[in-house]
Amino acid sequence: MLIGELAARTGTTTRALRYYEEQGLLEPDRTPSGYRVYGPHAATRVRNVRDLLASGFTVENVKSFVRYLDTDLPEVFEYSPLWAPADGGGAPTGGHSGV
Repeated sequence: MLIGELAARTGTTTRALRYYEEQGLLEPDRTPSGYRVYGPHAATRVRNVRDLLASGFTVENVKSFVRYLDTDLPEVFEYSPLWAPADGGGAPTGGHSGV
């Protein structure tokens, strides 16, 4: 699939996909005319990258998961707004407080 198709399928932008490629998180093939062509696991990989980034991992952290990004990650890595800090920092807003 081409970059626009992948962006539409994953709900992201072509700019983000190009950034993921630049960072080594996506590896498209190229057509003879230079168009990016993504394989069958690309949508899963993009979803996993986005979930990990939304969960607080940095791009450098996500790079360490590259070999696992083409399969579904355990649910523990999926982004959940219940665990997002309400004020941008501090303790999570839902679940166990650790106290």
